[in-house]
Amino acid sequence: MCGILAVFGCIDNSQAKRSRIIELSRRHSISFCLLRHRGPDWSGLHCHGNCYLAHQRLAIVDPASGDQPLYNEDKTVIVTVNGEIYNHKQLREKLKSHQFRTGSDCEVIAHLYEEHGEEFVDMLDGMFSFVLLDTKDNSYIAARDAIGITPLYMGWGLDGSIWFASEMKALSDDCERFISFPPGHIYSSKQGGLRRWYNPPWFLEQTPSSSYDPIVLRKAFEKAVFKRLMTDVPFGVLLSGGLDSSLVAAVACRYLAESEAACQWGSQLHTFCIGLESSPDLKAAREVADYLGTRHHEFHFTVQEGIDALEEVIYHIETYDVTTIRASTPMFLMSRKIKSLGVKMVLSGEGSDEIFGGYLYFHKAPNKEEFHQETCQKIKALHLYDCLRANKSTSAWGVEARVPFLDKEFINIAMAIDPEWKMISPDLGRIEKWVLRNAFDDVQKPYLPKHILYRQKEQFSDGVGYSWIDGLKDHANKQVTDAMLTHASFIYPENTPTTKEAYYYRTIFEKFFPKNAARSTVPGGPSVACSTAKAVEWDAAWSKNLDPSGRAALGIHSAAYEEAVDAKNKSSLSGSPKKLQGVGEKAAAVV
Repeated sequence: MCGILAVFGCIDNSQAKRSRIIELSRRHSISFCLLRHRGPDWSGLHCHGNCYLAHQRLAIVDPASGDQPLYNEDKTVIVTVNGEIYNHKQLREKLKSHQFRTGSDCEVIAHLYEEHGEEFVDMLDGMFSFVLLDTKDNSYIAARDAIGITPLYMGWGLDGSIWFASEMKALSDDCERFISFPPGHIYSSKQGGLRRWYNPPWFLEQTPSSSYDPIVLRKAFEKAVFKRLMTDVPFGVLLSGGLDSSLVAAVACRYLAESEAACQWGSQLHTFCIGLESSPDLKAAREVADYLGTRHHEFHFTVQEGIDALEEVIYHIETYDVTTIRASTPMFLMSRKIKSLGVKMVLSGEGSDEIFGGYLYFHKAPNKEEFHQETCQKIKALHLYDCLRANKSTSAWGVEARVPFLDKEFINIAMAIDPEWKMISPDLGRIEKWVLRNAFDDVQKPYLPKHILYRQKEQFSDGVGYSWIDGLKDHANKQVTDAMLTHASFIYPENTPTTKEAYYYRTIFEKFFPKNAARSTVPGGPSVACSTAKAVEWDAAWSKNLDPSGRAALGIHSAAYEEAVDAKNKSSLSGSPKKLQGVGEKAAAVV
């Protein structure tokens, strides 16, 4: 994963301004380069009049010759890209009249622009953020991938300049206003604004009616994993032992020998897991790794080590969202360990819970229409939550995370399924994400052991060890007084923190990013177990127990907060689903 910075329309095009652009892409802050951590392998800068395109490269494909910015044949088109284009070889076949300078997967962007103008972005299969300058008329475009896997921000300077950058910290000093660039959009200087290039059928949130075909779903996911094995550097899989990461690892193991990567790095997959001592994830991941025969790397951290890293984490992930910070911290610590082993790319399981309704609160969805609408809303917001976490936590140490569940083709197939199939029905043996579990429940050639395939959902921040979240809350309680929280609405009128933990994270964020524009890039609103604000209405009891942890899903999570469960029992509420202890075994028997 690379870092890009582009500035257009600077009044000042002096050597001093050029030096400033270089400084923004290289400047150190709390011992980290501003954007160089994203791309430690090479840096490049192209200046054309009052336009600047800078790039910090993390070399994954064609490390020897794929340095950026990239160009067309006569260098009139310049492009700086962060990401991977998985179908670049197929696209090159359609561009045989063009001369390629490198083996970089991203070079196709410059030539596609020459052939198709601005209407080529939907042809790209991958994760990407890019900025392209056409020097023939000094026009430019910027675009972001369909879901927002790679980060991109857009800002405006007081001198009329427009800025684009992979991270907010590169814009916060020089731009009066900046926003998170919306996923699936393109900005065109010719047309003078943003427009959506990604318009899949599910985006309208109309309830689909396609039948569920487990083989079609399985093959689509296998294809998504296989195409992400495109790499010229050492790689592995982040394995928590939960369903999603275990399926990524299982499929990667099954098809690794057929990939070009195996010729360079061997056919034994490396897997990585982190957790507190005796955490649920460590045990489950170890079992999956043994079953698959991977070269497994297990890392431990303490609650204090996580707390000590919080300031660095918030600086890098650029958010004050509670659940994102909880989950990002162990991922940040693990990425540092992974990089020390010489690994530069990992596959990860983000996106499955949003697509299939995997969070435990989906047990309370009142009907298939609201279930489907919630999944659509969750996918649309991924760039603010899990995609942001996965990308920035790993990029902080120069590691790239790829997410096969967010493959465009796979999403289209999965989101076309009648949501009645995705609904949780304990009486039918269907727990959360049953359609995915069932698709990989192969009796002849098992992908995973049954009890792993039907393991209850654990959010990453819970699975690394329940005492992690409890420790964070205890620490925040010592830092934030009751009076501070009482007056929070006066100090932070926008997205006012409602807990001491949220207040504590907000103070750290504001220290690094004090502008109004920065705090507006972070979403807010009530949530339980990672739900949207709308889904909180599905259970009246949830409004009294707002917490993004999966254990806040009262009566559903097998380790739900005990005091909250007791309170619920005393209220004599009836009709809630039974706890899922044993449901996995029941589902396995039915399937």
